[in-house]
Amino acid sequence: MSRTPDNDASPVADFEASLDQLEQLVEKMEQGDMSLEESLAAYERGVGLYRRCRDALEQAELRVRLLTDPEAPERSEPFPGLADGEP
Repeated sequence: MSRTPDNDASPVADFEASLDQLEQLVEKMEQGDMSLEESLAAYERGVGLYRRCRDALEQAELRVRLLTDPEAPERSEPFPGLADGEP
């Protein structure tokens, strides 16, 4: 059974649930049994799930930065790959 992210979930739980849903959606789309309308709706849903995953990862990065130097998080170094906007 697919987990559904709820609004009270932690960013980690939300990430895991969204990623799980995204993987299931991609698998369904790869089967090729969807109509064009269903494919477009699935793609739109996938983009939303991708954004939720990205937002959860950004929140996790912020938490790590704050834990690394809670007095001055702006002095911490960005994670490799995220400094230039890569997902």
